[in-house]
Amino acid sequence: MILDRIVESTKQRVAAAKLEQPLEDVKAAALALPSDTGFPFEVALRQQDFNFICEVKKASPSKGIIAEHFPYLEIAKEYELAGAAAISVLTEPEFFKGDKRYLQEIAATVNIPVLRKDFIIDEYQIYEAKIWGASAILLICACLDVPTLRKYRELADSLGLSSLVEAHDEHEVQMAIECGARIIGVNNRNLKDFMVDVNNSVRLRNLVDDDVIFVSESGLETPEDIQVLRDNNIGVALMGESFMRAPNKIEKLAYLYGSVYYKPIVKICGISQLETIPAIVEAKPDYMGFVFAPSKRQVTVAQAKELVLELRRKESAYINIAAQAWTQQVKESDTVDLNGNDTNGSDVQHALQRIKTVGVFVNETIENIVHTVHEVALDAVQLHGDEDECFIQALKEETTVEIWKAVQVRTAEDAAAWVDSSADMLLFDAYHKDERGGTGEIFDWSSLDYVERPFMLAGGISADNVARAIRTVRPYGVDISSGVEIEGQKDNQKIVAFMDLVHRGVV
Repeated sequence: MILDRIVESTKQRVAAAKLEQPLEDVKAAALALPSDTGFPFEVALRQQDFNFICEVKKASPSKGIIAEHFPYLEIAKEYELAGAAAISVLTEPEFFKGDKRYLQEIAATVNIPVLRKDFIIDEYQIYEAKIWGASAILLICACLDVPTLRKYRELADSLGLSSLVEAHDEHEVQMAIECGARIIGVNNRNLKDFMVDVNNSVRLRNLVDDDVIFVSESGLETPEDIQVLRDNNIGVALMGESFMRAPNKIEKLAYLYGSVYYKPIVKICGISQLETIPAIVEAKPDYMGFVFAPSKRQVTVAQAKELVLELRRKESAYINIAAQAWTQQVKESDTVDLNGNDTNGSDVQHALQRIKTVGVFVNETIENIVHTVHEVALDAVQLHGDEDECFIQALKEETTVEIWKAVQVRTAEDAAAWVDSSADMLLFDAYHKDERGGTGEIFDWSSLDYVERPFMLAGGISADNVARAIRTVRPYGVDISSGVEIEGQKDNQKIVAFMDLVHRGVV
């Protein structure tokens, strides 16, 4: 059987590795690394209603070479952009053409957990996984007995690594349960003959307690497949070949997630340079923010007025160009259907949407805020200091613009304290003892689980995590600042790329 051949090859590989670097040395190196990790692999798999572990895989015994061209780092980055919960990396070299280098470099590049996918038959490989940067390992019931599964799972625990314990049938699921697995994966592919039955995991789901993370592996292709898993209380899918063959992995993952029923509004904050305005107009966020409080992004009232004037100039020019292009297309009749309806008017509608402006203030007087609103022609005020409910209500009596209240979040109680505020919008941001926003730090999104009113999500949002943030938190909108900067300066390419991600609906 193919599995027997793989295991025998693995034994030889491990024996050779031990000659090159003794177990004692590998163990010492692994034990020198932090073990109090918080098990990020498990945390990621519990963050939202459905999660994907996306696989970086060059080949397999059943399919041969899957990816002749194998830019593994680009693939991993694309998975992260798409909103994957974690990445699985093959390190088995003979049958799957894996390599430890793939795992090491991917783990050092992405900010989501990485699983070492291999045929682990020796504790040596677990220490290797820790050294190489993995957050989790794969333990296969078909390769190990229950005492060994338990021993390896406990060793991984002691190193701060999670264990995905893989089963294929009822007997192996029971083995996984007996070894104390917190994550059980059911492979829809039989490793003995490589036949696939996508309903295998569905049949075995009711054998596993709900508090154990349950993963369906292999043979999944369509949103309908994923919906079947959802309907049967399965919240994680590990997929390899389907993603590897997809030319656009971001769109593939969005397709599998199913429809996103809304597009969040976007505010790009901390605009301070005229050179940024063309990218803002091209990218078309809903709001553009100016910081009037002490900050590296602070602007004066005069500077903000100039920025808004330039924004409106560029918007007018953009509208004229879009309208001319639309008129020409209509004349050529290639955008009018048989009923006489314009099929390309959305471009003009998009251009006509006016970007609103927000002023960010920290512990400022009502008089100065109202003065700035009128001088700059702001559409909204964001209070990012210690302003209380009385201040918000007093400000509302002096101005008709939207009033947003930013709340620094450390715990769920911080968020809950503001749910009944009279502010038009709440903005939840990461807590920082010295700075008010724009720190690039992320807070625990689960703190917002019970916030039912619309809100903006801020704090470390970037292209790398916006898809996952929106699918996890479902905010009304997102606020981004440092996530579109390079060395503290807004980067036009990052701005356009970020908004393209949102406008394409992949989040």
